Amino acid sequence: MDQLLPTIHTDITDAQLDELYAWPDLPQPGSWVRANMVSTIDGAAASPDGLSEGISSPADRRVFGRLRGLADVVLVGAGTARSEGYRPARIKQDFADRRAALGQAVVPVIAIVSRSLDVDLSLPLFTEPLVPTIVITSMGADPRRLAATQAVCDVITCGDDAVDLEAAITELVERGLTRIHSEGGPRLLADLVAADLLDELLLTMSPNLAGGSFLGTDSVARILAGAALPSGVRRVELHHLLHEDSNLFASYRFESTKSKAE
Repeated sequence: MDQLLPTIHTDITDAQLDELYAWPDLPQPGSWVRANMVSTIDGAAASPDGLSEGISSPADRRVFGRLRGLADVVLVGAGTARSEGYRPARIKQDFADRRAALGQAVVPVIAIVSRSLDVDLSLPLFTEPLVPTIVITSMGADPRRLAATQAVCDVITCGDDAVDLEAAITELVERGLTRIHSEGGPRLLADLVAADLLDELLLTMSPNLAGGSFLGTDSVARILAGAALPSGVRRVELHHLLHEDSNLFASYRFESTKSKAE
C-alpha cells in the first residue's frame, strides 16, 4: 500500500497506517466521530448479494482491522449488524499495550442502533462479548423487547420515536467512549451526516462499477441513504489518500456547520 497525499510514501507499514489514522487529540469533554465505508466508484455500498464483502479487498480488510484497533466504540446499524454477521470484537495483540496505556477496554465496545429493537439476543454479540454490547434505541421501542434487551446488555434510550443520535453520542461520551467509529450502514451514515455529527469519512473506493441497479432489483444501495442534508451539499477536505491494487483509501474531514453558526 502506498500513500499518495499529502506526501508520497511506498509500502506503508501497519505502524505507519496507525499513525495516518491516529485519533486526534480531543478537548475535554469531546468526541471524534468517524465512519468507515467501502463503495464502488459510483457509490454503491454492496455487491449484488447485498453485502460489502463483494466489493472489498485484502487491502480494505487490512485498513478495516487497523481502524478498529484504537477505537473506543464501534457504532453500527442493526440491519448492517444482521446482514454482515457481526460478532464480538476480539483482542488484537498489536493494540493491547496501547489500549491499556490509554485506559481503554481490551476491545472496542460494539454499539447497535435499533429503533425497533429487532435484534437476536441469542447471538454471540450479546452472549459472548469481552465487553458488554450496547444497544441504542428510542423511548418508543416495544416495552417487552426493551425489557428483554436490558436484561442482557447496556441500553441507551434517546429520542421519542426515532433515535436521537446527538443525545446518543453524548451518552457514549459520558461513558468515556469518545473515539467513536461508525461502520454504517448507509442509513445510519446518512443520519449522522444530516445531524452534523460526523467529523471524518474514511472511504474505500473499490475499482468496480455498479450502475443504476442489479438484475432483479430496482436500485442499488448507495453509501448514504435516507436522511436529507438540511443545508444542501456539504464540502469536505481531503486529509490523506492511499492506494493499492486500484483501490483508493481517502480520509475526508468535515467542518461542523454548528460551529459556523456559533
